[in-house]
Amino acid sequence: MGEAGLRRQLRRREMAAATLGAGRCRLSKVGAVRRPPPARVRVAVRLRPFVDGTSGANDTPCVRGLDSYSLEIANWRNHQETLKYQFDAFYGERSSQQDIYAGSVQPILRHLLEGQNASVLAYGPTGAGKTHTMLGSPEQPGVIPRALMDLLQLTREEGAEGRPWALSVTMSYLEIYQEKVLDLLNPASGDLVIREDCRGNILIPGLTQKPITSFADFEQHFLPASRNRTVGPTRLNQRSSRSHAVLLVKVDQRERLAPFRQREGKLYLIDLAGSEDNRRTGNKGLRLKESGAINSSLFVLGKVVDALNQGLPRVPYRDSKLTRLLQDSLGGSAHSILIANIAPERCFYLDTVSALNFAARSKEVINRPFTNESLQLNVLAPVKLSQKELVGPSEAKKARGPEEEEIGNPEPLAPPASASQKFSSLQKLSSMDPAMLERLMSLDRLLGSRGTQGTPLLSTPKRERMVLMKTVEEKNLEIERLKLKQKELEAKVRAQETGDSKEKENCSPTMLRPLARRTVTVAKPLKKAVVIPLQLIQEQAASPNADIHILKKKSRKRKLEGLDATESKEKAEDCWELQISPELLAHGRQKILDMLNEGSARDLRSLQRIGQKKAQLIVGWRELHGPFSQVEDLERVKVMSGKQLESFLKANILGLAAGQYGSPS
Repeated sequence: MGEAGLRRQLRRREMAAATLGAGRCRLSKVGAVRRPPPARVRVAVRLRPFVDGTSGANDTPCVRGLDSYSLEIANWRNHQETLKYQFDAFYGERSSQQDIYAGSVQPILRHLLEGQNASVLAYGPTGAGKTHTMLGSPEQPGVIPRALMDLLQLTREEGAEGRPWALSVTMSYLEIYQEKVLDLLNPASGDLVIREDCRGNILIPGLTQKPITSFADFEQHFLPASRNRTVGPTRLNQRSSRSHAVLLVKVDQRERLAPFRQREGKLYLIDLAGSEDNRRTGNKGLRLKESGAINSSLFVLGKVVDALNQGLPRVPYRDSKLTRLLQDSLGGSAHSILIANIAPERCFYLDTVSALNFAARSKEVINRPFTNESLQLNVLAPVKLSQKELVGPSEAKKARGPEEEEIGNPEPLAPPASASQKFSSLQKLSSMDPAMLERLMSLDRLLGSRGTQGTPLLSTPKRERMVLMKTVEEKNLEIERLKLKQKELEAKVRAQETGDSKEKENCSPTMLRPLARRTVTVAKPLKKAVVIPLQLIQEQAASPNADIHILKKKSRKRKLEGLDATESKEKAEDCWELQISPELLAHGRQKILDMLNEGSARDLRSLQRIGQKKAQLIVGWRELHGPFSQVEDLERVKVMSGKQLESFLKANILGLAAGQYGSPS
C-alpha cells in the first residue's frame, strides 16, 4: 500500500472517530457510549506571607509547610500535636504568581481546545489573598491575566490559516452580590437569572458577551468592568470583596473541512468572597448584611461538597446562586482547580483550619469532563430529485399510456446483486457533492462491517437531516399523487358539463315542467287558559253585561286590563273557569279561621304570602282584641307586603286588619 493509500485510510479513521464522538454532547443520556473517564477536583493551597502592620506580624506562624504537597498546623485541642494535610500542591510564603499559575492553572488550558470546560476557584477567609492570586498587580499579574494571555496565544496558533479549525473567543464578567447576578460589563441590565438548557449546560440569558482577539481587547473590557465590582472597607481589609466575581471565557471552534464539526469550551475564573467573622471585621449595617449573604452562600457550597462526597441523591445546587453557577465545576463536566488561600497569623487560626478542611473535602469530588462537540446542520447540500424519483415507479407506470408500454424498448433485467455488492441508501442522493458522498459511503461501509456492535452511522444531527429529507420526499410524492387525482376529478367534471350541455340543447323549452309550488300550512292559534278570580266570576254571574277583567302578571305586579265586548266573547270561549262548591269554600274558610285563632306564628307562616312580620301582627291583634269571627277579602291580603299591612293596620288602628283576615268576635 502506497503513502497516498495510508493517508486516505488514516483520514477515514479520523472521520469515523469524529462522527462517533459527535453524539457525545450529552453522554449521560446515551447508553451505547461509554461514560467519560473521571477527573478529580485538584486542590492547591497557598500560604501568604505576614502582612506588615498587623497585630500578629511578629508571632510565629501557625502553619508550616512540609514539602510541595503537604503542610501541618497546630492542633487546637492539644498543643503538643499537629494536624497534617496533603494536597495536589502546596505553595509557601516565597512562592511567586508564576509558580502558582504554571504549576496548577496552565495545564488545564489545553482542554479548552478539545471542547471541554475548565474552572479555577480561589477560596479562603477574608484577607487571605484570594483577589491577589486571581488578579495580582501590574508588577505581579495573577491567574486571570496570565491565563487570558496564554489562551489567546493558543487560539491564534490553532486558528491560523491552513489549520483545520477556526477559533473565536468571547468573554463575560459578572458578580453575585447578595444573591443577585449582576453583569459587570453592563451594570444597567439588573438581576439576571440562571438557566439550564436541554443538554444540562448552565447559561445566563441576557449576559453580555464581548469578542476578544488580543490581550489589549481583554484589558479594554475587563478593567472598566472590574471597577464596577462591589468592594468595601473592613477592619481586616481596606478593599474587601463584597461579592463573588466570575469571569467566563468561551472558546468556539468550527471545522473548516468535512464533517464540519463544532466545539465549545468554557473557562470559569472565580474569585470567591471570603468567609467573615463579624466579631473581628466589625461589620455593621450594610456590611453586616453583605457578610451574611457571603457566609450563607459559602455554607451552601460546603453542603454541596459534602453531598457529592457522600453520594446523596440530591445535591443542593439550587439553594444558592453561587452553587447553581458552579454546578459544572463541582460534580459536573469541568476540569476544576481549587486554590485555597490561608494566612499564617494566629488570629486567623480558626479560619485557616476551616479552609483546610473544606479543601480536604473538595479534593474528593469527582467530575466527568467530556467534549462538547456537534455537527453543523447545514453541511449537506439540498437534494434535487428527478420527476421519476418524485412520482415513484408505480405512479410513473400508471402515468404512461398502454401504447408507450408496448412500443417502449424493454431493457434487460439486471442480475440480482450479491450481499457484498449491495449499496447503501446514501447512493440515492446522486446530486450530492461526489467527495462528500464518497466519504459518507466509506463511513457507512466501515461501520456496517462492525455488525450490531458498532454505533449507527448517522446518530448525530446528520441522521436527523437524512430523516428530514426522506420525510420531505414522501410529502412531495403525496403532493404529486394528490395533483394527479385532482386532474382526474377535473376531467370528470368537464365531461359531465359537456354531457349536460348537450342534453339541454336537445330538450325543447315546451317540455320543461314548472316547479311545483310549495304549500304553506297556517298553524292554528293555540288556546290560552286564563284563571279568573272567584270574585270576578261571581260579579259576572250577577251582572252578565259587565266587562270581564283578566288578571295578568307583569314585573312581579298584577294589573287588570279591560277588554272590548267582542274580544270578551272570544276570550270567554278559550278561558278555563274554576267552579268550587260552596261547602268546600266554607270548609276552607273555617280552616283558615281556626288557623288564625289557634295557630302560632310559625303555623301562620305556612299560609300563602304570610311571613314572619305578618304572622306577628296577626298574633298581636288576636291577643289584644280576641279571636277572629270570619274571613273576608283574601285576595287583597295576598298582594299586600309586610310594610303595607303594617302601615294599613296602624292607620286604621288595626281595625281593618280583622276585615282582611277576619272580624273579632
